[in-house]
Amino acid sequence: QVQLVESGGGLVQAGGSLRLSCAASGSRFSFRLAVMEWYRQAPGKQRELVAAITSGGTTNYADSVKGRFTISRDNAKNTGYLQMNSLKPEDTAVYYCRVITFGKSYWGQGTQVTVSS
Repeated sequence: QVQLVESGGGLVQAGGSLRLSCAASGSRFSFRLAVMEWYRQAPGKQRELVAAITSGGTTNYADSVKGRFTISRDNAKNTGYLQMNSLKPEDTAVYYCRVITFGKSYWGQGTQVTVSS
């Protein structure tokens, strides 16, 4: 079993920055071999993929966040990050991290990000 704990959300003004963290733990779980993703879900909308990073460090982003968000990972700390810059009100959502390992996926509990105009 894998446990994920997100942190770093909060209230920020438009144009500001936040860094989300996703700390992973679990027995017989190797974070460095896992794919890590960040999703978000705004009220009344479907959950959408924001960014992903493979075990090899390849990254991918939704068009809406390219150039503003950066996904990264620290395998030594079993932690993934989402650096969010130039935030916009439309970035307001609950952000979730997900890891995929050996065909199984696990979700965190989510962290609220609110961007005021």
